[in-house]
Amino acid sequence: MANSNKRFEIIIQKLRDNGHKITPQRLVIVKILAKSEGHPSVENIHVQIKKDFPTMSLATVYRNIVLIKSLGEVLELGFPDGSNRYDGNKPTPHPHVICIKCKKIVDPDLDSLDEMKKEVALETNFKILNHRLDFFGICSNCMAEKV
Repeated sequence: MANSNKRFEIIIQKLRDNGHKITPQRLVIVKILAKSEGHPSVENIHVQIKKDFPTMSLATVYRNIVLIKSLGEVLELGFPDGSNRYDGNKPTPHPHVICIKCKKIVDPDLDSLDEMKKEVALETNFKILNHRLDFFGICSNCMAEKV
């Protein structure tokens, strides 16, 4: 919880530093993104917010996420089916493991990732600026349902 509180404060400060108003709606969006353990979609965030802000539109949620993303404080995960999920807890590039059945997303800690980036840069003669590494599979919950 301390990490999500810290992320919340960082995002709010970044918004303030860039001259953006801190509205109650924006506060709740930032709070959800700062926790974002499940990498929520805009629609998922909207459903959570509708309880307290029934008149807030999906477009408003999307605009706020785009704003926070433009400040470098949320990581967007786009998928071929057009769905996007967001990670405000860890906004820098990191690997993901994604269940192809329930769409659960988990962030593994891979000690070898830095070495892999160096190896890719060396082999390709590229300066690596960004990366995305996704693993797709079936989570243990979905596997248990088959039995």
